[in-house]
Amino acid sequence: MDLHLNGRTAVVTGASRGIGLAVAGALVREGARVVTGSREITPELRALAAEGDVLSVAVDLTAPEGPAELIAAATFAYGGLDILVNNVGAVRPRTDGFLAVTDDDWAATLSVNLLAPVRTTRAALPHLLERGAGSIVTVSSVNAFLPDPLVIDYSASKAALSNFCKSLSKQVGPQGVRVNTVSPGPVTTGLWLARDGVAATVAAATGASADAVAERAAADAATGRFTRPDEVADLVVFLAGDQAANITGSDFVVDGGLVSTL
Repeated sequence: MDLHLNGRTAVVTGASRGIGLAVAGALVREGARVVTGSREITPELRALAAEGDVLSVAVDLTAPEGPAELIAAATFAYGGLDILVNNVGAVRPRTDGFLAVTDDDWAATLSVNLLAPVRTTRAALPHLLERGAGSIVTVSSVNAFLPDPLVIDYSASKAALSNFCKSLSKQVGPQGVRVNTVSPGPVTTGLWLARDGVAATVAAATGASADAVAERAAADAATGRFTRPDEVADLVVFLAGDQAANITGSDFVVDGGLVSTL
């Protein structure tokens, strides 16, 4: 399927690893020019640059000026913008419960999961509107509508993010800019499986092994497994392309059947 992305310019945030890296790679393979934003330029990003037209920008997207710096680098390099993928995000399990979540914890969670995408969108939107076309795809989470006290601040931030994207879609849809969200369940990335990931953090608090925690989480899905990053990336890239030209204001769940309600 030709997604008509050849020669288009895309910005992907949080692209150094995991879902963001998979999205950047999928866009490169579709012929897009990709600008990645992340705290560090990893060996994986350097390797991706050998496959296509990739500009990697080291930037702190939680800093108020960081998102604008990223978009400025992209538009300076390529003269405009067609696609924004808001992927940056982070989660920390709150194994000591709600009362242990401080104001600083809340501020940090909202900064990376809500304000970073909001600021990046604010910086990118004038360029998309100038072209009269474009796509914004934001990676949210099933926790936006599946609240979990273990990730209480993360759930709240993702709910706000999805709400923001839906609201924005109503404003900019008539001007040719589409806004959609993708909501994964657990994915085989470092967020879940790294030494300091969700599984290891929960394991340390409960006395279980990280593998056992991950296996239990996978068993909650109808498919009995985590989603792979490339499976999320394929959906994101489809939504970015012309085959999804009349899809906006929608959320797409990729969770292996974890959420059992309508």
